Amino acid sequence: MTRRRTVTRLLAAATGARLAYAALTKAQPGGEKLWARTNHRGEPVSLLEGPAALSAAAASALIVPGLDGRLRLALGLAGAGAGAVGCYDDLAGDGDRHGFRGHLGALASGEVTTGAVKIVGVGAAGLAAALLLDRRDGGPGMVSGRKASAPSRAVDLAVNGALVAGAANLLNLFDLRPGRAIKVGLLASLALGVASPDARAAIAAPAGAAIALLPEDLGESSMLGDSGANALGAMLGVAAAASLPRPARIAALGVVAGLTAASEKVSFTRVIARTPALNWLDMLGRRPAEQPECAERLAGGGTSAPAETAAPGRSVDPKDPRAAPRPR
Repeated sequence: MTRRRTVTRLLAAATGARLAYAALTKAQPGGEKLWARTNHRGEPVSLLEGPAALSAAAASALIVPGLDGRLRLALGLAGAGAGAVGCYDDLAGDGDRHGFRGHLGALASGEVTTGAVKIVGVGAAGLAAALLLDRRDGGPGMVSGRKASAPSRAVDLAVNGALVAGAANLLNLFDLRPGRAIKVGLLASLALGVASPDARAAIAAPAGAAIALLPEDLGESSMLGDSGANALGAMLGVAAAASLPRPARIAALGVVAGLTAASEKVSFTRVIARTPALNWLDMLGRRPAEQPECAERLAGGGTSAPAETAAPGRSVDPKDPRAAPRPR
């Protein structure tokens, strides 16, 4: 029964994502220009993939039975909350500040950036999800059907909230190239899927939505942006918080925190490009990295190839020497 409902949730999220994307691309709320950005090749790309992914994943998690009510609510709330503030940053952000250091530095000088609003919003979504998980039967706030001690619960709340928020932010940091964030999310889903039947059921909604929209992402017609990446990452964080024992959750949080800190100093794109196995996976299903027309322009001394950057909505890798602010 659990397996059947897991498959049902995955298919529901995938179908919902396809329907939502078709409806959004047809209606273009606010007009096509609002959602249009320029990708790393200097070509047009849409941000509508993100709202389609977050709405389908959150709705599927909430509606399809097979998980207890608090876990379903935690998944839906984390995905919708993190995705909503991500969408705000996608549409209202100017892209001048990047990373925690940039946004918190601006906040220290009295400037409230859209990224700072997103950091607070994602953190709040993570804490809300952690509070819901705290009291679910068999969850981190319960031991043998009874409440855990206050210090133990406080530790679990902190770890779970940080894990949800951290996963949301980390997946967005990989949204620098077509399909990359989705591939990372699916690999994380596979790793979580071995933990327990509950974990497999919890990751089914974000995984289903991601798989359904992977062709558009790889085809470079659309992208997750902060909206989709934050939503899918937050839901994976909830799945981890709900299914892993405390030592594993702390270890997972350490990995998330370490990679996030490393992103301030190291270019993920350069590391991936220099590692054959990672580069093969990164390029799987994608167009070649350099198009003939770009090579011809470079050879002829003309305009240089498009810089490796991201639109507001696709994370900029500030440590990549080719990164530059993306025009709106």
